[in-house]
Amino acid sequence: MEIQGDEMCFACGPKNPIGLKLKFSMQDEVVETKFTPKDVHQGFDGIMHGGLISTLLDEVMANVLYIQGIKAVTAKMEVKFRKPVEINQELTVTGWVERKKRRTINTASKIVNQAGEKVAEAEAVFMTK
Repeated sequence: MEIQGDEMCFACGPKNPIGLKLKFSMQDEVVETKFTPKDVHQGFDGIMHGGLISTLLDEVMANVLYIQGIKAVTAKMEVKFRKPVEINQELTVTGWVERKKRRTINTASKIVNQAGEKVAEAEAVFMTK
């Protein structure tokens, strides 16, 4: 498995004209990004599309590993949607490692809205090279 950075990544690629252009920071082994969904990110009127919510959760977990120089891909992910995610409200997305094994790494992530409510969370298994 060959994994290379790509500036066209839908979630974080700066050259992708329709991408989310996420930027990540890491502190105390937790990665964070902020994102404000717009009308183009909705499913039902005023509510963010669930697939894009899942993308945010997956991407922050992937970047926990990527920032540390670990090349891995998502093998399995479970998402729990807690509340509708409203359009035009800033979200804080965080991710961290739960445990490392020989060839897999278990991660977790969550999204919190402006009111401080957890609106979605996920757990994933990443497969290393």
